[in-house]
Amino acid sequence: MARSTTQLLIFSLLQAALTLNPEDPNVCSHWESYAVTVQESYAHPFDQIYYTRCTDILNWFKCTRHRISYKTAYRRGLRTMYRRRSQCCPGYYENGDFCIPLCTEECVHGRCVSPDTCHCEPGWGGPDCSSGCDSDHWGPHCSNRCQCQNGALCNPITGACVCAAGFRGWRCEELCSPGTHGKGCQLQCQCRHGAGCDPRTGECLCAPGYTGVYCEELCPPGSHGAHCELRCPCQNGGTCHHITGECACPPGWMGAVCAQPCPPGTFGQNCSQDCPCHHGGQCDHVTGQCHCTAGYMGDRCQEECPFGTFGFQCSQRCDCHNGGQCSPTTGACVCEPGYKGPRCQERLCPEGLHGPGCTLPCPCDADNTISCHPVTGACTCQPGWSGPHCNESCPAGYYGDGCQLPCTCQNGADCHSITGGCTCAPGFMGEVCAVPCAAGTYGPNCSSVCSCNNGGTCSPVDGSCTCKEGWQGLDCTLPCPSGTWGLNCQENCACANGADCSPADGTCSCTPGWLGDTCELPCPDGTFGLNCSERCDCSHADGCDPVTGHCCCLAGWTGIRCDSTCPPGRWGPNCSVSCSCENGGSCSPEDGSCECAPGFRGPLCQRICPPGLYGYSCTQPCPLCVHSSGPCHHVSGICECLPGFSGALCNQVCAGGHFGQDCAQLCSCANNGTCSPIDGSCQCLPGWIGTDCSQACPPGFWGPACFHTCSCHNGASCSTEDGACHCTPGWTGLFCTQRKPCLLASHPLGIPYCSLLATVGIVQAYREGGKGAGPRTPTPCSMRTGEPPRESPPDLIQGLERPKVLQEMALCRAAQQRFLGRTVGVYASVRTAPAVTTSVASAPAAQASPDSTVNRDVPQEPLAMGVSSCVSA
Repeated sequence: MARSTTQLLIFSLLQAALTLNPEDPNVCSHWESYAVTVQESYAHPFDQIYYTRCTDILNWFKCTRHRISYKTAYRRGLRTMYRRRSQCCPGYYENGDFCIPLCTEECVHGRCVSPDTCHCEPGWGGPDCSSGCDSDHWGPHCSNRCQCQNGALCNPITGACVCAAGFRGWRCEELCSPGTHGKGCQLQCQCRHGAGCDPRTGECLCAPGYTGVYCEELCPPGSHGAHCELRCPCQNGGTCHHITGECACPPGWMGAVCAQPCPPGTFGQNCSQDCPCHHGGQCDHVTGQCHCTAGYMGDRCQEECPFGTFGFQCSQRCDCHNGGQCSPTTGACVCEPGYKGPRCQERLCPEGLHGPGCTLPCPCDADNTISCHPVTGACTCQPGWSGPHCNESCPAGYYGDGCQLPCTCQNGADCHSITGGCTCAPGFMGEVCAVPCAAGTYGPNCSSVCSCNNGGTCSPVDGSCTCKEGWQGLDCTLPCPSGTWGLNCQENCACANGADCSPADGTCSCTPGWLGDTCELPCPDGTFGLNCSERCDCSHADGCDPVTGHCCCLAGWTGIRCDSTCPPGRWGPNCSVSCSCENGGSCSPEDGSCECAPGFRGPLCQRICPPGLYGYSCTQPCPLCVHSSGPCHHVSGICECLPGFSGALCNQVCAGGHFGQDCAQLCSCANNGTCSPIDGSCQCLPGWIGTDCSQACPPGFWGPACFHTCSCHNGASCSTEDGACHCTPGWTGLFCTQRKPCLLASHPLGIPYCSLLATVGIVQAYREGGKGAGPRTPTPCSMRTGEPPRESPPDLIQGLERPKVLQEMALCRAAQQRFLGRTVGVYASVRTAPAVTTSVASAPAAQASPDSTVNRDVPQEPLAMGVSSCVSA
């Protein structure tokens, strides 16, 4: 079962590694270690008995020898192998055959192109592509600078310019064509008299000499030129041309500014008419009216002064009495017969008489008669009276002496029969009642004050009011009712959209947001307010309210200027709608559609990804999770490993010393025991048991789980690892069943060695190099004195189990030395070498001559001096 699991793990790792293209720049490789179970051979030691020739007379010169030999044995073990592993570089995760970059922060309006690096969609910027471009930039990461001019808006996605009113062209660099204005140059100018209009607002730019909203009016009198700002220089009532300012002089005047009167003898328009006056009269340079010399009158001064008048314009009355004639020029009197004196006031006859000799009584009415003619008796009536006897008043239209003077009263005035004084009809005043009442007065002698208000005029006769346009009532204090205008408020207003019309002329006063003659046109896009004179200040809006200027934010934007994106959880126009996305999903600020967080799906992000998929929109397939509790995590795509496994694909066994979930727990196995990566249970090496391998095998047992029983005899102990026997002193053999020929009487370390002496003698033992040697006791048996050899022959007995082997080396000259009483000293040493894996041949016993001593390696430990006896085998 374990073997099949291991093979499946190896196959899965290889399969995952083979799916990635090592040429992909996002694929990294490393050396990965893994363990495999192998059957390995080793050299197992055993005791081999053999015989050699020797000088032992008692055993017929044949000695028993032991040597360690080795045979090939087999055991199971773990071998660490290495292979090159391809996996996604840091910051990338595996998706099929590719390594996909991973961004820890969601690329809101973009895609992840390298670890933690977003490539933003056009119109978005910021590390996570969540920030909309400012007004001067567009495109991916807002990296392109807008080229729009003249206050145009730049589309943050395409960079296309949305021209402000009055401009056109790719970059809004061109003004609207003449005659058009507004957003997109779609509106036609309504200006007159050849005036152009402002390409932004449509406001008419009047040509010199014109004014008004649509340049429909000439400059007011007294002004001319551009904007009617120049004052006319014309004098004496001259009018200037509304465009050039050139003076048009009234009749009687001439010159550049009409300051010069017509030359004598001419008058009228352009002084083109000749004066018609006679008798030396001069004409008025304006009207051509003649100013006669004294004694003449009439339109052309052809008539002498009327009777009773003389002087200039016959304005002086003659003071000649009694029918005397006065000179029309000087006024000197020429008396009738019967009178005398400067004024002919003296009668030649006494009062009341006339005729020859002054004898006849006068027939005149005494009360109305000045005198009667002293010759004829003709009555000279008092002024205002007429008739033969001066008993008749003057007829209508005449007055004065003899009722000869025509009345000069005008406008229906009554003329006094005596003085000719005028009694004016109501509405007139002046000496001859030729002057109408001044504005604001009326009645007889214009003595009453008018009560008309608001510019109304009153009748000079009876004071009745004629109201100005827009007013009504007896005293013009009542405005026209709403919706009417003009004289007597008889016209109906045509203004639309709540506009007021002028009660005087019916012109419309548009409310904010409207314009046009009748306020029927809404403000052009981008403008608002009174007369549409304000510019909208909006960033991401569908224009602004034409009345208030409040920005009409596009979906996904808010703020006074629509320059702030919707806060999280809001969407729609002015961010007025709450998002309904679940599980951390964010909604589109434009249409509220949910953009689900990784791992979720559905219209409201209410469902997790189906098994086998994860990430954004659940479009990424899960990697091949080898040892996992199920498909990958629906959000992160991370494999949820079973206990004992780790790695992105759960394809790596826990590293040595770790086990459990996420390999987070530390193993507690002692004595090089290996723990299960899944549950941490220990697998002990041979010779050890216990849950943590801390207990050695009990005496008498060895091997894995102390399963084997030791086969050692004679008190020997066996190795808990491989069961090799460690014999007690005096015993040898594979299972310590063979006695040694000699036994050292005493040794502090219990290490056996043997010397064969011909006679009982003293054996001196030395440490290698002579250090730590015991006291020397000189004996007659010694064949050598002094230090033992510093180096022994390098005969190394090597093996895996490292047994301490004492190679007995003896040199006996039995017969000779027994009889000769000579003693042979045997010097020996034992050396232990590390175990090796190759078999070493047994060392043959060495023979020496009677005069030589053979040294063999023994453990390099201090040896005690003692006495040994020769024991037969």
